[in-house]
Amino acid sequence: MNFDNYTVRLLTNDDLHPYFRMIERNRHRLMDYFAGTTSKTHTLEDTATFLSENVQKAADRTYFPYIIIDNTDNSFIGYIDLKRISWNIPKAELGCFFDENYAGKGIATKALQLATDYFFHEFGIKKLFLRTHPSNASARRIAEKCGFEVEGLIRCDHITTAGEIVDLLYYGKVNESK
Repeated sequence: MNFDNYTVRLLTNDDLHPYFRMIERNRHRLMDYFAGTTSKTHTLEDTATFLSENVQKAADRTYFPYIIIDNTDNSFIGYIDLKRISWNIPKAELGCFFDENYAGKGIATKALQLATDYFFHEFGIKKLFLRTHPSNASARRIAEKCGFEVEGLIRCDHITTAGEIVDLLYYGKVNESK
């Protein structure tokens, strides 16, 4: 999938070094809400194992990790994943993060909209949802620009790396074309 000067594609085992660099650049921002990712990518060896596991999950159709690449210098600038997939309904959760150097440029909104459309049409997903902390104004704006609607605040829904139990806002979007 392509837009402007960017590519969105499945993550592969060959992406080890640029993926690790992206995580390292943003680790401080990802710690609390992407604890699984940050805890499994402390070293290159850990990250290689993590990538291998995720590539296998994609082959098994239980998890799909996508990377966003800036085509001008081939740097990895973001990540979108499709997780908690229920093929029976079919529905899934979206997760995403972007390099802080690319924040505020509209790239995240375009990438998320492209991925949402792709998941609806290529995978036959009927509903997508995402979760974010109520204070994450940027994520909320992006979700709303992509047509997601607030479905509710779930209290005590997530534990941060620091051990704080926090509420999360749930956003949903239904594929109306089916």
